[in-house]
Amino acid sequence: MKKLYTLIPFLLFVLGCSNTPKNVEWTSTTEANRWIINTPVDIIQSKDSNVDVLIQSTNLQQVIDGFGGCFNELGWEALNLLQQSEKEQIIKNIFDSITGCNFNICRMPIGANDYSVDWYSYDETAGDFEMVNFSIDRDQKRLIPYIKKALTYKPDLKLWASPWCPPSWMKTNSHYACRADTVNDLSKAKAGIEMKDQFMMNEKYLNAYALYFSKFLKSYKKEGIDIFAVHVQNEPNSCQNFPSCIWTPASLAKFIGSYLGPELEKNNPNTEIWLGTIERPQIERIDTILQNLLAKKYIKGIGFQWAGKDAIPIVNKKYPEFKLMQSETECGFGSNDWAAAEHTFGLMKHYFENGANSYMYWNMVLNETGKSQWGWKQNSMISINSADKSIKYNPEFYLMKHFSYFIKSGARKIAIDKGNENCLAFKNNDSVVVIYYNAGENKEMTFSIDKQVFRVKLESKSFNTFRLEI
Repeated sequence: MKKLYTLIPFLLFVLGCSNTPKNVEWTSTTEANRWIINTPVDIIQSKDSNVDVLIQSTNLQQVIDGFGGCFNELGWEALNLLQQSEKEQIIKNIFDSITGCNFNICRMPIGANDYSVDWYSYDETAGDFEMVNFSIDRDQKRLIPYIKKALTYKPDLKLWASPWCPPSWMKTNSHYACRADTVNDLSKAKAGIEMKDQFMMNEKYLNAYALYFSKFLKSYKKEGIDIFAVHVQNEPNSCQNFPSCIWTPASLAKFIGSYLGPELEKNNPNTEIWLGTIERPQIERIDTILQNLLAKKYIKGIGFQWAGKDAIPIVNKKYPEFKLMQSETECGFGSNDWAAAEHTFGLMKHYFENGANSYMYWNMVLNETGKSQWGWKQNSMISINSADKSIKYNPEFYLMKHFSYFIKSGARKIAIDKGNENCLAFKNNDSVVVIYYNAGENKEMTFSIDKQVFRVKLESKSFNTFRLEI
């Protein structure tokens, strides 16, 4: 009996500790001060309902699969400007789950894209319908080492791939480009136009292209790199001066339903087919494909980018059975400034509010010019100066980290009851994460998460992530 009396005070102490007020982890970024880990914020023991942001973590929406960027050849070229230790640190800062951005889903091109060193495909032998000369040897120099380096920090990294262009001989103009320009040698007579097929819609070409995908997947698997999904065509409606190919919706549906789908089902059954990447707002183009029953049965998700953002709200409501991805964040024109980060935050809010399960940055790393081989200067998370080898982490690096570091794969988005302007909330298994952008002047704000109330003074133009254990 004496032991029981001794135990009772201890139990009361433990129970009392379980009700000890929690505090909130707070990380903030301004243009001048990046990734500041502030003193934890105390919970106010108050039932005050006069709060600026009200969140109930029972109001759950879509699952969040993750965040990432794209492996591009020019990114690896930029990294190779550096000493090995500096290169390692950048890769760690992007992929490591303890101190880095914790990127867990990434993209790669199938053959050349606009951030390749130059044009290539895996089989440029005209008429090679059996893909005898198919080879990924080119990728051994840049893409494969880039991906394998990332895998050392994120062994469970999920990778998806998309072509910008098929082998040139599979196109009606026998050229990688669609739009004639001074940066390519395409004649104006061979230029394409939107909504007119550039792929050779002939059975032997369609079969060969399906085989091309299959050989790509098998070749990468031999390298120890699994591709979990393919998006069938990057921007199928965009006539570009760089690698591109126009597909009409009906032709894309035919290729997926009668050729690519059966080929992958037979020989690459673990790789998903996604309808992507959609860069136009016209819902009828998406309907044409998703209402084709042969195509629809193979499609697992839909990727959106650029003007595709205007289609995702409709698709989210009309086709709730599909996973949705923001597949390429808008890349700007190489400003790499605070305004670019503000714009990207707005995009992230739009996509997550309309059902996106994942969000992809575009170029993770570039040199200081940001230029592609076809002349477009674009933003990147990290810039490396070719002359002095200095490294600059741009504002969008920190913005992405404000999401990807805290929001774990499998989290759920939370619908915000009050104050959702410039605010997003997510629920992990062990925590609630709130991301708020203060677009105005310095101000004091009160947040309530499951009746846990806290006040903070937010700096002007600051990204803020709050994490509350549950």
